Amino acid sequence: MRIDGDFDYVVVGAGTAGCIVANRLSEDPRNRVLLLEAGGRDNWIWFHIPVGYLFAIGNPRADWMFKTDPEPGLNGRALAYPRGKVIGGSSAINAMISMRGQAADYDGWRQLGLEGWGWDDVLPEFRNLEDHFMGASDLHGTGGGWRIEPPRVSWPVLDAVATAAQEMGISRSLDFNTGDNEGAGYFHVNQKRGRRWSSARGFLKPALSRPNLRLETNVCVDRLRIENRRVTGLRLVRDGQSVDVAAKREVILCAGALGSVQILHRSGVGPADWLRPLGIEIALDGPGIGHNLQDHLQQRAIYKVSGIRTLNETYHSLGRRALMGLDYIFRRRGPLTMAPSQLGIFTRSSPTHERANIQFHIQPLSLDKFGEPLHRFPAITVAACNLRPTSRGTVRIESSSLNAPPRIAPNYLATSEDRLVAADAIRVTRTLMRQPALARYAPEEFLPGPYVADDDVSLAHAAGDIGTTIFHPVGTIRMGPEADPLSPLDARLRMRGIDGLRVIDASIMPTITSGNTNTPTAMIARKGASMVLDDAHRSRIA
Repeated sequence: MRIDGDFDYVVVGAGTAGCIVANRLSEDPRNRVLLLEAGGRDNWIWFHIPVGYLFAIGNPRADWMFKTDPEPGLNGRALAYPRGKVIGGSSAINAMISMRGQAADYDGWRQLGLEGWGWDDVLPEFRNLEDHFMGASDLHGTGGGWRIEPPRVSWPVLDAVATAAQEMGISRSLDFNTGDNEGAGYFHVNQKRGRRWSSARGFLKPALSRPNLRLETNVCVDRLRIENRRVTGLRLVRDGQSVDVAAKREVILCAGALGSVQILHRSGVGPADWLRPLGIEIALDGPGIGHNLQDHLQQRAIYKVSGIRTLNETYHSLGRRALMGLDYIFRRRGPLTMAPSQLGIFTRSSPTHERANIQFHIQPLSLDKFGEPLHRFPAITVAACNLRPTSRGTVRIESSSLNAPPRIAPNYLATSEDRLVAADAIRVTRTLMRQPALARYAPEEFLPGPYVADDDVSLAHAAGDIGTTIFHPVGTIRMGPEADPLSPLDARLRMRGIDGLRVIDASIMPTITSGNTNTPTAMIARKGASMVLDDAHRSRIA
């Protein structure tokens, strides 16, 4: 079978990146664009009410339900590894936090030899994406598809934590997205009037009225069709049947740091020593494809408090839950508008770091893990993550079968540097919770627990016990200079050794950004799509 149509570009994955790429390419009516999504439409209420992440993560309707290998650095624990299974991708189930990272992150990419990726180069892309509540300025834009608003709920307990951060020398921040995110403040979120604002809502749906853009959902890409070192199309599976589709100009993978690797590996593009034992014919021996996995590991410290309200009490009170629902229905405010984390703190785990290297996600609630009830005692979660881990992991397929999940080995806390930062982050957490602003609420350490000694080995082991992913996998198909054999992509996101193939998603990051990764992925999508258009224009006039 074939999908009928004469397509210039086939975009794989209607997630954060794919929606933006498809929108941008289809702005030119000469471009015929096909967008493929393995998940379905976002026609479920919990994709739109912000607190719906509690129901979407861990639900096979919305989540691919991946798991990691047992991790030595996490004392043998395996983690759930959520990824969005719907148009909008992970932007339909994520924390909604709008965070660019630090200017030095992108300047670091440029220093690797990636011209055009420094802070001054990417800032215009961020601005062009945005419809920012703070208005147009040198730092922010308006009129774009990426709606950004302040949170619509506040908690006195979080205000007290922000004051405690000031007492230990961390300044207040009204905007984490200036290029230097050091400070304490409330996160800005991808919402519009109390509803989640995913990439599908902001970029895909407004473009679907264009006759030159076609969306197909519930189709899984099995492999690329490669002829004479050029990608000519794709082999898909829909309802158990194989379907072919052709691409005249390019196939663009936007399936994410896991999905894009799976497709390449099934296509014979990847490390030959991984793929040959699976019986896969090698189209290109790409030793770096599936390596360089980076993620932010957070240590979820929990503190019991007293004399102040947290969401735990509201959750276990039917009356308060009813009021919470009414507040959302009539005002689009209150706890149902909450992102998973509201208050952020960016600081240094020790004075040896030149810039903020840890990020706190602070929540007025506590629970054992997503999908389980909140605790019955009042408590807050004070989770610190290492913004620039030095550990590197892998993603690989273990079977040529389309239905086989990937093998994910993040390799958390594998380096002495990461173990030291984890230990120091717990020390900073304890210092924060001892500040005078919090004394009246008698914070009591529940996790990792006051019995954990204040030495590097004990604290690093405790970090392994309470550490969990913050859902930021990147870097598995990184861009880099031609001299680097482990960088499959050039600075224009083209696959080296295969024509007609580009990757535009979080997998292209050479190093992880210093904060939540969804907004950087959106920037990559816009910049990458501009590169596709520029290259096409040059070829037309050549």
